[in-house]
Amino acid sequence: PAPTSVAMAARRLKPLLDRVLVQRLETASKIGSVYLPETAQSKTHQGTVLATGPGARTTTGDTIPMTVKEGDTVLLPEYGGDKVKIDDKEYLLLRETEILGVLDGK
Repeated sequence: PAPTSVAMAARRLKPLLDRVLVQRLETASKIGSVYLPETAQSKTHQGTVLATGPGARTTTGDTIPMTVKEGDTVLLPEYGGDKVKIDDKEYLLLRETEILGVLDGK
């Protein structure tokens, strides 16, 4: 099977240190049978982790392991992170400390 654009983005950009590549979840553009205009849609504060760096470094050079992993659904801050465009799709690149929490899939 051909790789998806999301998989390609994760392969093309490998975050450094404690950075995380996140794809923001889509916002609802339709409620029932009513389509919402783009101006009425709010940005979702959830995303899926596509790739992570190895982790931050201590002053002695030891690596602090990441607590998020690929595939996690995370809670994002309203503002923050850097927008990255890969193959006409927009992703967020942020530090692990900027992520507010990991949402349980249950």
